[in-house]
Amino acid sequence: MTDLWPQLSLLLPHVARPVRYIDHEYGAVHRFDTDDPTDASFCMVYPDTYELGQANQAVRILVNAVNAAEGMWAERSFLPDPEFADTMREEGLPLFSLESCAPLSEFTCVGITLPHELAATNVLETLDLAGISLRTADRREDEPIVLGGGPCAYNPEPFAPFFDCLCIGEGEAWIVEAVACVRDGRRAGKARSAILEDLARIPGSYVPSFYVAAENPAEVGALVQPMNEVAPAVVSKRVWDGFAESSGWEPCIVPFADLVHDRLNVEIMRGCARGCRFCQAGMTYRPVRERSAENIVHSVLTGLKETGYDEVSLTSLSTTDHSQIEQILSRLGTELSGTGIRVSIPSQRLDSFGVGMAKQWPDLCARSGHAASARRHQ
Repeated sequence: MTDLWPQLSLLLPHVARPVRYIDHEYGAVHRFDTDDPTDASFCMVYPDTYELGQANQAVRILVNAVNAAEGMWAERSFLPDPEFADTMREEGLPLFSLESCAPLSEFTCVGITLPHELAATNVLETLDLAGISLRTADRREDEPIVLGGGPCAYNPEPFAPFFDCLCIGEGEAWIVEAVACVRDGRRAGKARSAILEDLARIPGSYVPSFYVAAENPAEVGALVQPMNEVAPAVVSKRVWDGFAESSGWEPCIVPFADLVHDRLNVEIMRGCARGCRFCQAGMTYRPVRERSAENIVHSVLTGLKETGYDEVSLTSLSTTDHSQIEQILSRLGTELSGTGIRVSIPSQRLDSFGVGMAKQWPDLCARSGHAASARRHQ
């Protein structure tokens, strides 16, 4: 793969926050020096700046999943700020990955997460800056397969012309299957269209080019309908059944730059049983799955030891709804006594913050040496 570092290094003294582009953070994984040239390369892109993207748990989870699999490896990429993007265009420098400083256009697959609707135009900026054809219909055989996923993939049609394949649902297992599918297709010399057919057979996959606008949406129950027998009429969301048994500690990168959420994040629960009508995530991430108290406490202690963070966030859609939250806080308070490490509980609900938890909360704060953080549920 082309090394763009000689060209990039000349520009860094003249850009704002060059730390965004230099790689080699503690915990970064470098597997691009593979001995097998037929291994699949995957670049995970967060379509915004490093400070926002590196804090995103999905980036970490998916990159780890691909790097843990045989015959493939993953890197990260983030959008530069607008001023540096203009400079890159002027200097002929395409969007690059962090780990190997290689052009995104040379990767086997490029994955772009869709975290919120305001990132929609950034998807186009990502593809354009990378030198990848915007529309899937215009892509050459040698261009990367562009994959998408994330919360906004549940309403994929606004993004449909620009993605070869979208994952509807959770991507931990899907991304490994998808990258392996593309790798095997490339090894076999398959055409791009044949690889997309193989992708369409993976549960949770939506290949937009295999669908057309429905003539009568009211009758078919959807705005689009399949054009061939490979594309399913209904794409069921992908749910990762292994969440509860998996470790809450995901190897993570300690960045040089300050992030928007610069702390250790341990996901303790996925899904929410509340069913609030205003909340997309509460509906789409069902069913509710919990990691055990033992798993969570061990993950927190391991993560703090591995990273050196002085704050940990117990993340979920409604953390105090975890059935063992009082036990978790009590054990963490004991384990972290006198360390000065803060425990943050986001998405807290007053109706699930019980009397027993309230009584032990001051003790937890006193033992840890700091005020434990609690964020009001928005």
